[in-house]
Amino acid sequence: QVQLVESGGGLVQAGGSLRLSCLASGRTFSSRAMGWFRQAPGKEREFVAGISQFGGGTYYVDSVKGRFTISRDNAKNTVTLQMNSLKPEDTAVYYCTTARGPAIATRVGEYDSWGQGTQVTVSS
Repeated sequence: QVQLVESGGGLVQAGGSLRLSCLASGRTFSSRAMGWFRQAPGKEREFVAGISQFGGGTYYVDSVKGRFTISRDNAKNTVTLQMNSLKPEDTAVYYCTTARGPAIATRVGEYDSWGQGTQVTVSS
């Protein structure tokens, strides 16, 4: 089991930037793809971005393409989500998560370990 702790959320004005970080503990971190999901009030948890086992592949939901960048450092057991040009509709709790295998996945059921979440609020 991998333990995940997110940080970096906060309140920002529309057009601003935030950088989310996720620190993982556990020996299996580098053998798994990683992902960021988000959940807004009253909505289902949705996939935002994913990165493959060694970082060679990334995938984003259409609504964040060109604005968000996911990266990982397997030596430091960290994954980050750089969020630029933030919009009010990006407001949500953001979760870091580990996939069940090395390839990027987009469905909640394809991930097993989850962090506690970090709140991102974008004001208009």
